[in-house]
Amino acid sequence: MKNNNESFKPFIGADKVVPELTAVSVILGIILAVLFGAANAYLGLRVGMTVSASIPAAVISMGVIRVILKRDSILENNMVQTIGSAGESVAAGAIFTLPALFMWMSEWGEGSPSLVEISLIALCGGALGVLFMIPLRQALIVKEHGTLPYPEGTACAEVLLAGEEGGSKASVVFSGMGIAAAYKFIADGLKVFPSDVDYDITSYGGGVGVSVLPALAGVGYICGPKISSYMFSGGIISWLIFMPLIKLFGGALTEPLAPATALISTMTCQEMWGSYIRYIGAGAVAAAGIISLIKSLPLIVNTFKDSMKDLKAGHQASTLRTEQDMPMNIVLILIAALVLIIWLVPSIPVNLVGALLIAVFGFLFATVSSRLVGLVGSSNNPVSGMAIATLLVSAVVLKATSGTGHESMMGVIAIGGVICIIAAIAGDTSQDLKTGFIVGATPKRQQAGELIGVIASALAIGGVLYLLNAAWGYGSDQLPAPQAMIMKTVVEGVMNGNLPWNMIFAGAGIAIVVEILGIPVMPVAVGMYLPIRTTSAIMIGGLVRMWFEKKKMPSEEARKTAINKGVLYTSGMIAGEGLVGILLAVFAIIPMANGSLGDFMGTFLPFHGGKIAGLAAFVILLLLMFKFTVWDKKDE
Repeated sequence: MKNNNESFKPFIGADKVVPELTAVSVILGIILAVLFGAANAYLGLRVGMTVSASIPAAVISMGVIRVILKRDSILENNMVQTIGSAGESVAAGAIFTLPALFMWMSEWGEGSPSLVEISLIALCGGALGVLFMIPLRQALIVKEHGTLPYPEGTACAEVLLAGEEGGSKASVVFSGMGIAAAYKFIADGLKVFPSDVDYDITSYGGGVGVSVLPALAGVGYICGPKISSYMFSGGIISWLIFMPLIKLFGGALTEPLAPATALISTMTCQEMWGSYIRYIGAGAVAAAGIISLIKSLPLIVNTFKDSMKDLKAGHQASTLRTEQDMPMNIVLILIAALVLIIWLVPSIPVNLVGALLIAVFGFLFATVSSRLVGLVGSSNNPVSGMAIATLLVSAVVLKATSGTGHESMMGVIAIGGVICIIAAIAGDTSQDLKTGFIVGATPKRQQAGELIGVIASALAIGGVLYLLNAAWGYGSDQLPAPQAMIMKTVVEGVMNGNLPWNMIFAGAGIAIVVEILGIPVMPVAVGMYLPIRTTSAIMIGGLVRMWFEKKKMPSEEARKTAINKGVLYTSGMIAGEGLVGILLAVFAIIPMANGSLGDFMGTFLPFHGGKIAGLAAFVILLLLMFKFTVWDKKDE
């Protein structure tokens, strides 16, 4: 494969040494990792999704280190976001699976899993996610620079560089950040208008919609129109082809078709998506992951060959600071030790077979996740889809080897939990290493920082999950834990023999057809899995980027300037929404008389808009993107 990195020069050259892994960056990073992990755990258990923390951590780092502490090191700021963002990823992997353990043990009258068990699962999964990514850095981050955009990693680098260079570049970034922050607060904080605009086409059986949020449009712009269109096409397949067919052929049924509990004729699009489409999407993502792994094998093998040469030589293959990864002998020893801990420590309900499954699937999905987030960003990384695929195989294997008892079911969820965290952390590590690659960080120090963040957030997430369960219980109105409920359903379905395998295989078959047609399979599969409102918002961002690329401009240089300003502005949009998303997660934890910030402020607001207001606000948001880029005459 062609190396796209031949002419790239990082912001801080390899010959320069500046403060990076310092006491200040470690302490501040750990604080942010714990805070982001706790806030996202609560948010995800309420609504089934988390907020990316890399860019918010970078912005907060700049505020504390540059403004308050008067320190001037972009690599120190980068280290803070590297450590701090680990908390969100550990939380995402943990909340999508591990609450099922609490729900089962409550149903069985066995109390709750121990604090040690939850923290160890999170720690092992997080550390393995970082370690599995290390030998992939050269292949994915360096050799495919310019091919894989890594939108959040690139956006984070732009935010750091804007803070470093100042001037008009900073003003564009922070204009986007401020506008997106205000927009997000009005939409999801004050709830003046809904951030998700959905319309069911009742007579047809499908549905359309758009998430009128800044970050999704920003991701679409950074990814570009081609990748955005692949994702949107997957959404069309699921929402405008499969759903009408399901409605047509299942509408006459007089009994619910498993795994749904309601009649198809009465189901809304969202209910149909949760009951059927997500299984089809999970099959497509699983097949796409295997296809991506097979296609990546030559590159991965070459990367490992280079790493083994390094191991045999006993020193780093390169003496350049910006090319030094953690030594492979240390990486391999740590991976082996963690797999042994998973197998031998009694607190983790995983036997030898399960530990081997984790080793195999862990590396598979670390590879898939690392490449996937390079295409569509961490916010749209279908970690739960990978977890579902893992649960399917693990449940079948453990059912055959260990039976269908309580221990087997808990072992499957523990395996899924570790894999889910591996996938989330591998994606986060990839974005962080991309940021470091652009700004000129030392890879081995970033990798050490990522492990520090994993350790801190894993210890914290155990306590957070335990306390939240003790306060309200998972599956309650306060903590519905939607993703974990799906995982619990999948395992019970396999163990009881009633899982809809036809949907899983249908999704896998579509992924194979897409690959045969020569279309990138992963973006299409992800689009099939995600709600269409998400992919349509990304598509809109991609169309804006296409307009920038096609518009007649005075010169090619003017075109490049406008496109780059768009990247800066949308980077700020992602940062602004991320910061306010974290703030709203914190507000969600603070008890209020009316239950939420939106309800509390609603007593003072004269009106609350509907879907039309949301669409109008989104149009204004997009027009402001043009205002601060191609319509901005300050630089002319």
